Amino acid sequence: MNRMFRALFPSFLLVAMAAAWAVRAAAPNTQMVEFPSGTEKASGFLAIPDAPGRHSAVIVIQEWWGLNDWVKEQTVKFSEQGYVALAVDLYRGKTAASPGEAHELMRGLPQDRGLRDLNAAFDYLASRPDVNKDRIGSVGWCMGGGFSIQLAVHQPRLAACVVNYGALPTDPNDLQQIFAPVLGNFGGQDRGITPADVKAFEKSMRNMGKRIDVKIYNDAGHAFENPNNKDGYRPDDTQDAWARTLNFFARALR
Repeated sequence: MNRMFRALFPSFLLVAMAAAWAVRAAAPNTQMVEFPSGTEKASGFLAIPDAPGRHSAVIVIQEWWGLNDWVKEQTVKFSEQGYVALAVDLYRGKTAASPGEAHELMRGLPQDRGLRDLNAAFDYLASRPDVNKDRIGSVGWCMGGGFSIQLAVHQPRLAACVVNYGALPTDPNDLQQIFAPVLGNFGGQDRGITPADVKAFEKSMRNMGKRIDVKIYNDAGHAFENPNNKDGYRPDDTQDAWARTLNFFARALR
């Protein structure tokens, strides 16, 4: 029996090694990249699918915490779905460990610079040979959700926009500039972006003939999709919002 085990062991080892190699081969390629933003340099975390050809792309926009591990995980998840995904580092290398730090970093981020960096990220993705420049979308959470819809206002080539509990524009002139279809996921208990705000935004968009799909999760508050939000995380609602996002991008970007 021992001789048989020793004879078979190399085969098992080869199978295990081949399986491990296959898992690694299928994993997205990730790296930090730089790209011009006006006269400055911006950067981001890029995840590329392990498949040849041109892909649709997603600009991933951070919460107020910065480009932390959770944002990078979301970026990899989109890449695993076949998208070239780029998470823009809006804080230029800084991240927050406490709400106080996050608040200060968010206050210190000029709105025009943030939008400039996001538009620069769009141009960077559009210039890549592995990206279909006509199929680039955006997604963000919290502060990033607000930036996602602002990118839709200021980038007419954006093909899809996802807003997760982000601040919504109210100026009709801004809404008129949104050409991308918009998907929104919001918390019914959110005291910052209230259900009334969401419904008013949806009504205005529909009155203008814009493509809009919003869902309010009645028992969820702000930031309900992040498991680091210990008291407010809602796993079932998060799973549903993720499925909605993937279905939306599959329709709008494929």
